[in-house]
This record gives sequence, structure tokens and C-alpha cells, in this order.
Amino acid sequence: MPQAPVQQKIPVEDIKDGVIFLKGGEMRALVLTTAINFALKSTDEQDALIFKFQSFLNSLDFSIQISLISRQIDLSPYLTTLEQKKKEQPNELLRIQIEEYIDFIKNLTQLSRIMSQNFLVVVPLASIEKKGEGIMEKFGLGKKNEAETQRSKEELLVQLGQRVDFVKAGLEGIGLKTASLKNDEIIELFYKLYNVGSPGKLVIPEDQTTQ
Repeated sequence: MPQAPVQQKIPVEDIKDGVIFLKGGEMRALVLTTAINFALKSTDEQDALIFKFQSFLNSLDFSIQISLISRQIDLSPYLTTLEQKKKEQPNELLRIQIEEYIDFIKNLTQLSRIMSQNFLVVVPLASIEKKGEGIMEKFGLGKKNEAETQRSKEELLVQLGQRVDFVKAGLEGIGLKTASLKNDEIIELFYKLYNVGSPGKLVIPEDQTTQ
């Protein structure tokens, strides 16, 4: 029996303006964030971070999902670049050093898997249109016209944007950098999630970060 295409198993209806529209009528926004090396902090700093994070979570009046996505880094493009630089290097001593560095990287990748990590916060919004039909709608009465439906959608997008801004402000208050994922970045993320062997890491662009 033939299996259904992967696209049919993904509950995504559309991705537009950095928003994921689910088939059930709900919306999702993704916020990429950095990490803090908690173990290197002093006890007082650790306590302060825990308190700030606790305060941030307590301030939310909606649920969020924090996801950690790990991927093995493919260093072959980097090694190819080094090989090219070695060929172009006129200094014999530098060529030897580059070659030794290439060997070091190759041995390192053989001994251990070098992983990249993406930290994502999923910000949800349930559509008011998700509620069941009332008796008026069942008889074809009281249905919203196209303009009203569009206005309702725009109101939901504004509400989702406010939630995203609130989450980003809370994370930045802890000392993290944040960036909202755009359409192409969200598509890239889903591709990697459903193609486990795909290497790579999402990076927060400098023009999107806030200190």
C-alpha cells in the first residue's frame, strides 16, 4: 500500500510573513534565541538568571514551547575552502601549517561528532474561528463575509505579533539575543526536521539582533 506524501503529514497550511498557518486554523511564530553557559556563572549569577527566567515564565498568560534542535555539522565545505587556500598560498611554511590544520580537523571529526544546536521558542495563537459552528451557521445564516473574515485574521496576526514582542523582550531581559524567523528560514527549518541527515545551523543575523 503506497504511503501518503510527507507534505500531507505536516499540519502546515501556509507560511507567510514569518507566520506558520496550521491546517486547524491556528498560528505559530518562531523565535530563534541564543544560550548562556550557565555552568561558568557564579552562584549569585546563576541565582539571578533563575529568578529572571522564573519571572519571565510567570509573566506569560499564554503557553510557549522551547525546542532544542541538534544537528551534526558538515565540515566538508570548510575543508574544501582550506584546501583551495592551501593551493593559493605562495608561502611554503603557511601551506604546511594549513595542511596540518586540515589533518587536525579531519581527525577531530573522525573521533567525535561535532554538533550544532538551535534554540527555538514556539509562540502559539489559537484562532477564534476554530470554535464549532453555532446553530445560525449550520442553517447558512450569520456567516461572516470575506471582509469580516480578513479583519478577524488581521486582528489575530496583531495579537500574535504582540506575543512575539513580549517573548523577545523577556528573553532579552535575561541577556539572550533573539530574532524572528522569516519565511525562508522557517522552510529551511522544516526541511531539516524532515530530512534528518541535512547539516547546518540557523544563525541570528546581526541586523535582527537586539542587545
